[in-house]
Amino acid sequence: MDWTAIGTLNDIPPLGARTVETPLGQVAVFRTAEDEVFALINKCPHKGGPLSEGIVSGRKVACPLHNWVIDLNSGEAVAPDNGCTTVVPVKIEDGLLYLAPPLPPVAMATGPSLPREGGGV
Repeated sequence: MDWTAIGTLNDIPPLGARTVETPLGQVAVFRTAEDEVFALINKCPHKGGPLSEGIVSGRKVACPLHNWVIDLNSGEAVAPDNGCTTVVPVKIEDGLLYLAPPLPPVAMATGPSLPREGGGV
């Protein structure tokens, strides 16, 4: 299986996120305090808020628009809210981050984002 390299773990601050443009749309890649990495489509299921701009706590992120809490592992909103966003498989190998195929080479989003593979990582 060919995964797409998107940068390094150190490109994302602990309890932070960066975005990557993909054929699925903008993907938010999150890093927890324990250096776990999760990836979700960067839209809250409530009103489409940018999850990458939310606050990461444990394995959850709070949407910056209306404070919906989204589970990073499942993409599901935490009760009492209801809804979900798409989870994108991500893995770490030797400090490099990879998104699951099928993804062509990525184009970076505006704002804080991961550098392109081979582009000064």
